[in-house]
Amino acid sequence: MSGEHLNVKSLTMYYRTLIGEVKAVDDVSFNLSRGETVAVIGESGCGKSSLAKSIIRLLPRNVSVYKGIILFNDLNLMDLDEEDFTKKIRWTKITYVPQAALNSLNPVIKIGEQMIEPLILNQKMSKDEALERAAKTLKTVGINEDFIHHYPFELSGGMKQRIIIAMSLLTNPELMILDEPTSSLDVLTQANIMNLLKNIKRELKISMIFITHDVGLSSELADKVAVMYAGQIVEFNSAEAFYRDPKHPYSQKLMESVPTLRTDKKLDFIPGSPPSLLNPPKGCRFADRCPFAFDKCIKDPPTVNLERGFNVKCWLYGEE
Repeated sequence: MSGEHLNVKSLTMYYRTLIGEVKAVDDVSFNLSRGETVAVIGESGCGKSSLAKSIIRLLPRNVSVYKGIILFNDLNLMDLDEEDFTKKIRWTKITYVPQAALNSLNPVIKIGEQMIEPLILNQKMSKDEALERAAKTLKTVGINEDFIHHYPFELSGGMKQRIIIAMSLLTNPELMILDEPTSSLDVLTQANIMNLLKNIKRELKISMIFITHDVGLSSELADKVAVMYAGQIVEFNSAEAFYRDPKHPYSQKLMESVPTLRTDKKLDFIPGSPPSLLNPPKGCRFADRCPFAFDKCIKDPPTVNLERGFNVKCWLYGEE
């Protein structure tokens, strides 16, 4: 078995709509070793959530293209039919904390009843065994086990977020996909959730895909960083290198927009708006907003290898 826990190669997923095809995930590749976290960052609408749903195969009915390779422990998940994927992977080996997770709980069903469903359906546990597991998992995320008997409307936003994270831990997964897990939370609660995730990573050795548009927040967990723009990954780099010296012009602009406490720097912004994924521009998709754009940018830029298997998709670094 290779050292890579997850290896995504040329993953592509398009939506069909009444006005055209949305190229939400367009030839995306990255990898993740066991116990690592990759932060997927970028502006809203760049395809981050679609990437997450493509990996865990929570696809809408209007998908027109879904192809590529997703190697998980050297098994190509794309070779599994829906029944095998549901039984062996989704909510067992790979779990998902969705965006707007606070709305994912049914307000009129008790917490415990909602948590135990995958244990009963996929792992064939009895209801009593499943409730016991659920109670123990709540303690892992800092919630009293008695809350399995409460309803979601009785809990604060931060507690509901912890409940969703606990649900994703119930089956002892190997990989967690977290899609904006701190959105809609106040700053203090956000910090508590990030501390919880860091503890889970350190103590349980779970690999994570952490999706966020908050560049500063991503540095709390990331071992690797994948920068998405207009459905593509334009830079894939180690966290150490990325936060010190980002390579792609878009990455540089993102970092220049982040305020710092210890240095007095002039904040910058990215002019214009991201292109529509219905009809993305030819060549480099960032060219219209890039301060370094030149003649070659009208052609699709190459993916140029950096050190240790990382890469950047930009003409400034020459040809592949």
